[in-house]
Amino acid sequence: MCMVYCPFICANCIYRQQKEFTLQELANYTGVNGKPAYVAIDGIVYDVSSNPMWLGGTHYGLSAGKDLTEQFKTCHDKKSILDSLPKVGILKS
Repeated sequence: MCMVYCPFICANCIYRQQKEFTLQELANYTGVNGKPAYVAIDGIVYDVSSNPMWLGGTHYGLSAGKDLTEQFKTCHDKKSILDSLPKVGILKS
C-alpha cells in the first residue's frame, strides 16, 4: 500500500488529496518568523522544518519557499533524503 502522495488511483495505492501550491504560495513557507519551511523537488512539496540542516529556513545558501529541484539534483542522493521528509503537497505547473 502506498503511503505517500499518489497522483493516480490504483489498486495498490490510497489516493490522498494534498494541497496544491503555486510558486507564489510556496514562497510564503520560508521557515522565518514561525512559518514552516517547505521546498519543492520534482513537483512534490516537502516540509523541511524539523530537519536540523534547514534551521532558520536555509541550507548551505539555499532558502526554503522555493522549487529547488535543480539544486537538489546536483548535491544529493534523492531517494534517501526525500524518503525522510514529510510530503505536504504538490507544486502546480
